[in-house]
Amino acid sequence: MSESSHVGRGKGVGLGLAIGSAVAFGGSGVAAKPLIEAGLDPLHVVWLRVAGAALVMLPLAVRHRALLRSRPALLAGFGLLGVAGVQACYFAAISRIPVGVALLVEYLAPALVLGWVRFVQRRPVTRAAALGVVLAVGGLACVVEVWSGLSFDALGLLLALGAACCQVGYFVLSDQGSDGDEAPDPLGVIAYGLLVGAAVLTVVARPWNMDWSVLADTAPMNGTPVAAALLLAWIVFVATVVAYVTGVLSVRRLSPQVAGVVACLEAVIATVLAWFLLGEHLSAPQIVGGVVVLVGAFIAQSSAPAKGSADPVAGADARTETGLSARGAAA
Repeated sequence: MSESSHVGRGKGVGLGLAIGSAVAFGGSGVAAKPLIEAGLDPLHVVWLRVAGAALVMLPLAVRHRALLRSRPALLAGFGLLGVAGVQACYFAAISRIPVGVALLVEYLAPALVLGWVRFVQRRPVTRAAALGVVLAVGGLACVVEVWSGLSFDALGLLLALGAACCQVGYFVLSDQGSDGDEAPDPLGVIAYGLLVGAAVLTVVARPWNMDWSVLADTAPMNGTPVAAALLLAWIVFVATVVAYVTGVLSVRRLSPQVAGVVACLEAVIATVLAWFLLGEHLSAPQIVGGVVVLVGAFIAQSSAPAKGSADPVAGADARTETGLSARGAAA
């Protein structure tokens, strides 16, 4: 088989892994919301997800224990922001607003990163990236139906925005932590991020106060009873462990920008799943707005130049350097 065939096959596998990761991540909110509606606190659901995934990834943490000495700030940042912060805000948001709306608000993160680059770091941004920001903000206005006076729960929207801000914090931290050194192994960072997130959430969520009996019962999914343990298994193994691992493997076969753009499918998948499984229907303007948000995110991410380029930046190079996605709601 020729070298070009091997390359083409590798990219095809990478694309499949990226789509699989988007599907896995996109199903997290749909599985978590019935558990929340069955009586579990959103923080308890987040703790179950992170602690369970941390146990599964523990062997990888042991294998990459050198990261504790070489990248302590990055591990702490990913655990606090990319894992605990993003997921706690996202799960709290979906307890108040539709899953699709929460995830689309979270997709403001690339636009917020551009704001950090332009106004805090005072670095120029490309016109294409600026257009992406305008499109994302305009699309979000349609998603939340601003003409109706924000018809959604204001606190739920603020929590979703908090998830986006946590992503920005992680992107900025990982960008600074990658300068001048070889990028750390993403799987090791994920493993330790989950461990750090689990430790922080244990203090915050106080799982010993959780109503554990909910997990032995069923949870209603749009009127259909589903075993709570099955939903939790999906959240831990598929929507977290499989989602992260396939996401990292896809980045290694594709460029980070391409993998990030494919990840935009996560919002589409989550919205469609919530529509059919939870009965959370969106209006026509909201659907159009969601498409515009994703187009804006696409432009913002795909217009990032290589690290060290003298050209204006698009602000997505933090994701590029680490090969990670802090989609905690994601993630």
